[in-house]
Amino acid sequence: MSFSFEAKKELCSCDSQSVSCSRAECYGFLLFAKVFSESKMVFSTENPYTASRFSELISSSFQAITEKKTALTGKKDQSRLFTLSIPLEDDCRRIYSELGHSSRDINLRINRANLEDEGAVAAFLRGVFLCCGSVSDPKKDYHLEFSVPYKNLCMDLCRLISEVSPRSREPRQLNRKGMFIAYIKDSEEIADLLAFIGAPLASMELMQEKILKSIRNSVNRKTNSEIANINKTAKASAVQIEAIEKIKRVRGLDSLPDDLKSIAQLRLENPEHSLRDLGELLSPPISRSGANHRMKRILEIAEEI
Repeated sequence: MSFSFEAKKELCSCDSQSVSCSRAECYGFLLFAKVFSESKMVFSTENPYTASRFSELISSSFQAITEKKTALTGKKDQSRLFTLSIPLEDDCRRIYSELGHSSRDINLRINRANLEDEGAVAAFLRGVFLCCGSVSDPKKDYHLEFSVPYKNLCMDLCRLISEVSPRSREPRQLNRKGMFIAYIKDSEEIADLLAFIGAPLASMELMQEKILKSIRNSVNRKTNSEIANINKTAKASAVQIEAIEKIKRVRGLDSLPDDLKSIAQLRLENPEHSLRDLGELLSPPISRSGANHRMKRILEIAEEI
């Protein structure tokens, strides 16, 4: 199952703390559902846990019944689409009115009177995420989004999310195939929001994956740096050995001063060593700078030849 599916499964196991929280979560489901009006309310999902959660909330919060239809989505995994609706128009009208909405409303907006406290806000956002949200697998990308049918409703949602905590920022927005998308790309903000709405395990998994990625990147950078240094040392060593062999063929190493002869012999014996390592093998040892100076003199002699 996908990371988003498991996150929603975890959210569906949350116990509502109070009647107001259950009602707020149900409001999040309804307001952002496929259809939310005075005469009709319809919600669709491919997640069976989400479908069951919706039915339970409607029953406990508004004492209304839901009608469920199931159909295959046509996808390769043979997943099912659950379409839930409130069949009685009287129930729709009553729920619509109880949530503070009217047929006279020009646009659907979040009625904050239904969000009494922080717990209700968390429950409401949980319902919204279960209804129209998704989150990417953190192994691939950091991305959480809500797909909203109306622009003003999307703006209200973004504003509400920005008020969740002092470090929360307003999600970015874009238009995709006639839907308004509110999305978050920052891993810490996604983790905070998941924890806030009741998915601490998903939040923890996301942060653990971020730590693992950081460790892997650090190791890769270190390995790449070491490989680059090894290649640099190998290339320099090859040039130095070629110069020493040239001197050896034409004049012989005995033609070199003792300080140059000793390091030349060490280079031939230790082609993989760095200049620092060669300097430490000399008696007495010298610094990398000193070893580099002697090698430069050897290269100059070879150049003269």
